[in-house]
Amino acid sequence: MTDKTIRRWAPGTPVLWRYRDNASPRFHICRPVTVVQDTDELLAVWLAPGTECVRPVLRDGTPVHEEPLATRYTSPRTVHRDRWFGTGVLKLARPGEPWSVWLFWEPGWQFRSWYVNLEEPRTRWTGGVDSQDHFLDISVSPDRSWRWHDEDEFAQAQRDGLMSSRQARAVRSAGRAAVESIEAWGAPFDSGWEEWRPDPEWNVPFLPVDWDRTPAHVSP
Repeated sequence: MTDKTIRRWAPGTPVLWRYRDNASPRFHICRPVTVVQDTDELLAVWLAPGTECVRPVLRDGTPVHEEPLATRYTSPRTVHRDRWFGTGVLKLARPGEPWSVWLFWEPGWQFRSWYVNLEEPRTRWTGGVDSQDHFLDISVSPDRSWRWHDEDEFAQAQRDGLMSSRQARAVRSAGRAAVESIEAWGAPFDSGWEEWRPDPEWNVPFLPVDWDRTPAHVSP
């Protein structure tokens, strides 16, 4: 099925944005979001404050980021249901692109930054999109300056066998392509999304009991 034959979601439709565990085919991140725009060129979704999500934690409940880097990806994990706090996130993703761009605001809708999340191109199914995080990220400030994030985690993931050297080279290449887009100030950075606001009539989507279900039919 090609992108042009995909059934598009109308604005306001609730869908799931999920990530698979890097060490297994299981899903360990799930965020119910609301569709803002869905076209052949772009999928935009809104993660509202207070949304119930699923995130990975260590077996004893410790947040993953509090575990020392050397054992962060080898310590036993489970998943935890929690609320998304903060001002919400607008996620933008172009079909086939190995990253998504997230927009963050301070309280009062003061725009804070863009965040380029390097990830596997999303697989689309009837209830949402699935991907796998690639550890390495890029933040972009309103003044258009940028910097790499989580290079230590990217290196540790390779040491722990979660990413092959071939895949790591592909991720680096994707990161360089993202930087080229940033420096050229192409889409979506030049599209005015920082002025966007959610429809006040939208409800906060709920997290279904079967959030980790395996879809029967998927497409790129």
